[in-house]
Amino acid sequence: MEKQIKMIFNPHADRGRSWDRASYLQSALERQGGGSWAASEYPGHAVELAEQAAAEGFKIVTAVGGDGTVHEVVNGLMKQPKERRPILAVVPVGSGNDFSGNVGIPVAAEEAIERVFHGQKKQIDIGRITDNTGKIEFWDNTLGIGFDATATIYSYQITRLQGFTMYLWAVIQTILRNHDAPRMRITTDEEEIDQETLMFVACNGPREGGGFYVAPEAVPDDGIFHYAMIKKVSRLMMFRLIPEVMNGTHGRFKQVRMGKFRELELSSEHPLTIHLDGEIFAGFNSSVTEIKIDMLEKELTVLT
Repeated sequence: MEKQIKMIFNPHADRGRSWDRASYLQSALERQGGGSWAASEYPGHAVELAEQAAAEGFKIVTAVGGDGTVHEVVNGLMKQPKERRPILAVVPVGSGNDFSGNVGIPVAAEEAIERVFHGQKKQIDIGRITDNTGKIEFWDNTLGIGFDATATIYSYQITRLQGFTMYLWAVIQTILRNHDAPRMRITTDEEEIDQETLMFVACNGPREGGGFYVAPEAVPDDGIFHYAMIKKVSRLMMFRLIPEVMNGTHGRFKQVRMGKFRELELSSEHPLTIHLDGEIFAGFNSSVTEIKIDMLEKELTVLT
């Protein structure tokens, strides 16, 4: 019998709260027709499970978790040649669920599971990053350098809040505790930039952090990455920009630069903190000072 659906469940998603929904999710899956079920046990495990599911011939691999789970599953699927790569599905039970919101996957778990069986196929773009050590990783939604990567690290330490409120508190902590703005040199297929930079975010979709509309014009299937860049500004100005980023209106400020690209090379005078889809690629002890970003157009099929 042909293998069809593999469900990869992250019991640690939403700071462990997804575990409380496991039995309900399994029941909802059985009501739709069933599938093979596996739980990730440690960071990076979902990458291995997705790669294994692809190698075993499953047609659909479903990330049951948050943006981090989706990120790992995508990286597992991308290890397979495109002609043998399974379709990605998502049941969002994480803190932010930004990828799901950006591609049109419903938040309600029962409805999202129904889409696993009856959803429409959509081909989306995928990003690839290579750093100066030769490390390569894929990303599906946003890649953040500097300020919002630091905020992501702080968000890991917050346990009593969830969703957008958790990310907002992490942003406030970052403004108060970290204000580094190293000089970055950026070359894209459209322009060259050289300036002290507090934050640079490359976007395949408009939203990150549970509701910050960093790049309102970004869509995940147009063959273009958008970016938002904030130069060195005061802490007071960063507080002023928070509600603007929430509403996607920050581009009207002279301290903010918005643009688009397909390929990018970036170097920094100091080591960088970097997140990919909310997962840390380079942390506080990073040695990464150079990166390259490539666009892989319509590389992955998603059920929406």
